[in-house]
Amino acid sequence: MTDATANLALPYLLAAQAQKHVTHNEALQRLDALVQLVIAGTPSSPPADAAEGECYWPTAPAAGEWTGQEGRLAFRQDGAWIFIAPRAGWRAFDLQRGRLAVFSGSAWIDLPLPPDAVVETLGVNTAADGYNRLAVAADASLFSHAGHGHQVKINKAATADTASLLFQSGWQGRAEMGLTGSDAFAVKVSPDGDTWTTALAISPSGVVEMTGRPAVRASLAAATFTPADGSHTGFDNLHVVQGGFALGPALGSGPGHALTVPATGIYQVSVSADLLSSSGHEIALSVNGTTNVATIRGPALSAETLQSVTALTWFSAGDELSLRHGGSAELQFGYGWTELSAVMI
Repeated sequence: MTDATANLALPYLLAAQAQKHVTHNEALQRLDALVQLVIAGTPSSPPADAAEGECYWPTAPAAGEWTGQEGRLAFRQDGAWIFIAPRAGWRAFDLQRGRLAVFSGSAWIDLPLPPDAVVETLGVNTAADGYNRLAVAADASLFSHAGHGHQVKINKAATADTASLLFQSGWQGRAEMGLTGSDAFAVKVSPDGDTWTTALAISPSGVVEMTGRPAVRASLAAATFTPADGSHTGFDNLHVVQGGFALGPALGSGPGHALTVPATGIYQVSVSADLLSSSGHEIALSVNGTTNVATIRGPALSAETLQSVTALTWFSAGDELSLRHGGSAELQFGYGWTELSAVMI
């Protein structure tokens, strides 16, 4: 029989042994150190204020009374240090990190999760809770393949529920994409996390809607007259409108209101003119009363004629649109006659 136990190296009491109490106390000392093992820290030299019973893991290069004891546990017992070499598989509570660790044979590492672990909440570098059962705080999160493709799946219980990705700034929602309250795929944006605008919606049948996209079809109230050369006419009615187009101030040089552009970008515009007669005319879409971006020109005519022009142009948010008239022509104004259509592309 050996003189000590196999796992904890506790000394045996031997037959005819003198001072058996010394051997017995040494075994108790080791048991007191190793049972419910707690590692208080990982300094490289003995702390001056180490309390009785505290345990440390000396880091290299160990100094002072710990010189040469790297790889061993250092216990403060009866005013002195005792050193015990741990074995692979020993467990200890790491007081500094607040977590249970296991000895790998060379270092103390976090306890590995079981291969098919099921946990109620999981926080990676942050705290999870009952609502956010998985929480991750990191510079990035990686989902990679295992040899082929990779899918990230978000499932909801019913059509009226939500399955989406929510993007936040300062913990306030700014954009959301997914199935939000219906089975149509939608992309929504918000300036404050409270007011939301659907920028894009795709129905389950593939129909695409962009209700926030600026678009307008505008005309003056129905009337027939000959605008003066160099005058402007505006608009009274918005027959189709979305994305923020609005009637602006009343014109000073003709009837109607300027049409205010809601957003900066490239627009497709179409101007239609219903001419009843003309001695030569020019009808131009005018921006801020100074720049013409699409113009209808024609010679004298005596029979009713519908003319139109389509163009791509750049508008800035806040631009005011009107129709500038040149020459002399009698026009039929109103929906379906003389009007403007514009859409942001």
